[in-house]
Amino acid sequence: MKLAHLALALVAGSVFVNVASAQDPAVAAEAVNWGKGLGAGLACGLAAIGAGVGIGRIGGSAVEAIARQPEMATKIFINMILTAALVEGVALFAVVAGFLNFK
Repeated sequence: MKLAHLALALVAGSVFVNVASAQDPAVAAEAVNWGKGLGAGLACGLAAIGAGVGIGRIGGSAVEAIARQPEMATKIFINMILTAALVEGVALFAVVAGFLNFK
């Protein structure tokens, strides 16, 4: 619930800045660049946080699984590394997309 409130506040704040600065064209151009920077930073930061949480859960679950069935450690480890690599790849795409939107 708190995350939804934060997102709503960020959207409302960026809309307020863009509407308030639309009066003066010089200020409006600067505000749009500021908004793009904020959006790119949020996209990259949220992607990194999401990847960190996801990979942490993958690692924790793998350790629990290995503790329950030590004879399957090799297969669990391989699956853990593969899944973590896929999560990291998605996070990298999100970071690149965030930077591409910031021109």
